[in-house]
Amino acid sequence: MLEQRFGVAVPFSEGSRRYNIAPTETVVAIVLGKDGEPVARPLSWGLIPPWAKEAKIAHKMINARAETADRKPAYRGLIATAKRRALLPADGFYEWLRPEDRKQQRIPFRFSRADGSLFAIAGLWTPAYLPAVSPGEEGELVASVTILTTEANSIVARLHDRMPVILKPSDYDRWLDRVDAERPPVDLLKPYEATQMDAHPVDPRVGNVRNNEPGLCALWDCPSNSQ
Repeated sequence: MLEQRFGVAVPFSEGSRRYNIAPTETVVAIVLGKDGEPVARPLSWGLIPPWAKEAKIAHKMINARAETADRKPAYRGLIATAKRRALLPADGFYEWLRPEDRKQQRIPFRFSRADGSLFAIAGLWTPAYLPAVSPGEEGELVASVTILTTEANSIVARLHDRMPVILKPSDYDRWLDRVDAERPPVDLLKPYEATQMDAHPVDPRVGNVRNNEPGLCALWDCPSNSQ
């Protein structure tokens, strides 16, 4: 599917389709290869900067604000370098509706393109060498990625004030382009058009990452919340 949609070779198994991905898990990303051409590679979700000493920092760096990424030490060098920018293929993402009454059940919603097709989220990635935890052990080289977020459009804003940066297919090449290193394409980091998106409630079981099945993405018939 990735080869058809994004025109990249996938030199590893995509595995079975994922319906519920959590931070620190492996995701498929499209980045520039050594020859300057886009390739697909597995990355760990949650950025681990090269200066990090422990992997647990990844939990704090699953996303980065697009408006300030070019000024933050952890991201500035990445967003300015084409080979550290990434496309993260997806066909949806989840946000939770939090009722004012805490006695009521939280309801997750799935956001997608209106036509249900694959899209790409803008990301930043980097390799990092983590030192050995104990004497005698070897260190570990980890390649990780963070998702860039922007102000929510009108459809996402009903639940959250931020949303992932969804790029248009016509902008994929430019996001990975290394032609103008002095001017990274930060103008692409903006809310996706709300009229091109859809949202519907899904089964709350999506809150447990161990649940991973097609039914999690389906429209959920919400039961009435009891008082």
